[in-house]
Amino acid sequence: MAANVETMMFSGTLPWHGEGNPIADSELYNIRSGIKTAGMDWEVGLKDLFTAGSDGASLGDKVTHKACYRKSDNKILGIVGPRWTPVQNWDMFNWFQPMLDAKVAKLHTAGSLCGGTKVWVLAQLDIPNIEIVKNDPVSPFVLLANSHDGSMAVRAGFTPIRVVCTNTLMAAVSSIASQLIRIRHSAKVLDNMDKVRDIMDIAKQEFVATAEQYKVLASRQIHTGDLRKYVKILLDVENVSDAELPKKTTNIMDEMFKLVDSGMGQDNPLVRGTYWAAYNGINEYLNYAKGRTVSNRMDSLWFGTGATMNAKALEVALKMAV
Repeated sequence: MAANVETMMFSGTLPWHGEGNPIADSELYNIRSGIKTAGMDWEVGLKDLFTAGSDGASLGDKVTHKACYRKSDNKILGIVGPRWTPVQNWDMFNWFQPMLDAKVAKLHTAGSLCGGTKVWVLAQLDIPNIEIVKNDPVSPFVLLANSHDGSMAVRAGFTPIRVVCTNTLMAAVSSIASQLIRIRHSAKVLDNMDKVRDIMDIAKQEFVATAEQYKVLASRQIHTGDLRKYVKILLDVENVSDAELPKKTTNIMDEMFKLVDSGMGQDNPLVRGTYWAAYNGINEYLNYAKGRTVSNRMDSLWFGTGATMNAKALEVALKMAV
């Protein structure tokens, strides 16, 4: 796919990059349909690794690590440790089915990133949106993700999304339940995931707590000097004079300032000029501008440096707004 998302399904309107397979409304509560529509109805397996000489011929010495591969096309997805246990897409995402059966969640998007090395499902919780200010609602979602290359454990967690721009926001800083929960790949991983479902019952409380933090940001004005300080803190250049800033850093700052001022949803008079606008400008940069491809951007925003900056952006904004 042009956006470098390998395969994907979506519900409702076409997603941000204009790619993906639509899923019928009647199938929004069926995880198997979701996985098939997303093109993730494939399995992975493990292959032994052997040493080879300079001529490429096998020396016959088996190593402890193994190669994880996709059975449908024999693509090698990654090298994993001897105790790493593959979790099939069907098995992992079936974790959602009880929530779908109870109609407390419905499928939103699902797909394969980075050539199949990472897979995810995002489901919208059946909890009313909360308006941070009038006409600026936030909606609650649950994200479940896994890697087939050994780069991360199975993760499940609560994440809010700003409706006016579909930006993935950071959940409450102090919330344990809203953090992405990491589950090691082992023979008991599926049993452990059953326990995680219980934590999701806290999502309603966490969503309200998170929204209250956003409302604090929306109630505080941020002045030009503080906005510049805020952005420089996030880029770790707080103690560097403007004259000494590298051109690349200056360009990033200018892009962030632009999004704070005129990004999606920033024209709302109750948003403009507030710490909520400042945080969302940074968040829009992470969602839509940072990184060379959509695939890399999503990977970073959910699991990498983008997630770290997203959390820092909220934390710093809350401290400065008080």
